[in-house]
Amino acid sequence: MEEKIEIMNLLQSKQVLEHELQSLVYGSVEIRENESNKYIYVHYREDGVALTKYVGEYSDELYNLVLNNSIKAKQLKKKIREIIKKLKQLNYTEEELSEKVEQNIDFAKRHLVDTIYKQAILEGVATTFADTESIIEGGKVNNMTSEDILKIVNLKHAWEFILNKNVILSDTNFALLCEINKMVEEGFYYTAGKVRNTPVTIGGTTWKPDLPIESVIKEELEEIFSKELDDIDRAIELLLYTMKKQVFIDGNKRTAVIYSNHYLISKGKGIIAIPVELTEEFKDLLIPYYEGRDEKEIKKFMKSKMGSIPADISEKLPSAIYLKEKHYMSI
Repeated sequence: MEEKIEIMNLLQSKQVLEHELQSLVYGSVEIRENESNKYIYVHYREDGVALTKYVGEYSDELYNLVLNNSIKAKQLKKKIREIIKKLKQLNYTEEELSEKVEQNIDFAKRHLVDTIYKQAILEGVATTFADTESIIEGGKVNNMTSEDILKIVNLKHAWEFILNKNVILSDTNFALLCEINKMVEEGFYYTAGKVRNTPVTIGGTTWKPDLPIESVIKEELEEIFSKELDDIDRAIELLLYTMKKQVFIDGNKRTAVIYSNHYLISKGKGIIAIPVELTEEFKDLLIPYYEGRDEKEIKKFMKSKMGSIPADISEKLPSAIYLKEKHYMSI
C-alpha cells in the first residue's frame, strides 16, 4: 500500500513539473533584426523535432526572462528525470485508459470553455461566455478585472492538470485535492493548497466551519470512498463535502467541482457543471446543507437536474444531444 501511495505521489509530482515546464518559453535565443526593430526567437526540441518559436519584440526584460526560463527548464527536466528513475526502481508500468475514460476526457476537453464559464459564474466572476473563451484561448478582453481574468486562467490550468492521463489514473485523494487548490488559487494566496489555519465566515449564514485537520479530512474522505454508492452519488458526496469542509482559505467551491470531476471522469461517467440559470438556486440550497438543517434536499436537487448518465458513453451522438442527454451532468 505504501509503495502504491509513493508511486501515485510521484506521478502527480511529475505532472505538476511537466505542467510548469510547458508554461515556460525557453530555448536557445536568437535575435533577428528588421530595419530598426529587433525580435526574439527561441529554438528548442520537442519529441526529437527541432522547432523555432517567435517570442516577441526585443526588450531587456523579455530577453532576461527567456534566459531565466531556460535555466529553470533545465532544473525541471532534471527533476522529471529523477522521478522517472524512481518510478522504474519501483517497477512502475504505465496503465492504459479504457476507451470510455478516453472518450470522457475528450468530451471534457471539447466542453472546457462552457464548464469553466459555469464555474466562473458560480464564483461570482463578472464574465461572459465570449470573454471566458477569449481568455482560455489566450486572447484579450475588456472590462474585466485582472483578478477575475486570473481566476479563469487558473481554472483552465487546473482542468488541464486533472485531464492528464497520469493524473486521471491517480486516486482522487487528499494530495490531489491540495494540488487542485494550489492551482486554482495561484497568484492569490501564498498558502494556496495548504489546509487553512484561520477561521472563515460564509455569506448568508451565521454558521462557521470548524478549523480543518488534515488527518480528519483524510479519514472522512476515506469514509466517502468506502460507502456503497454509485459513482455519480459518490461524486456528489465529494463535491458537497469539500465545499462544506472549507479546507482551504479560499477557492473551495472551484476546488470541489474540479476534484469531484476528477473522480467522475476517471470512472467514465461524465462531468459535473452547475448551469448558470440554476446557480442561485444551488447557492440557496447550500446554506441549509452547511447548517446541517437539510442535507437531503440539495442532493435530491442535484440528482433531479442531472438526467440519466449511460454506462456506455461510446455512443456517437451529435454534440448538442450528447451534451444535453448523455454526458453532461447539470447540477
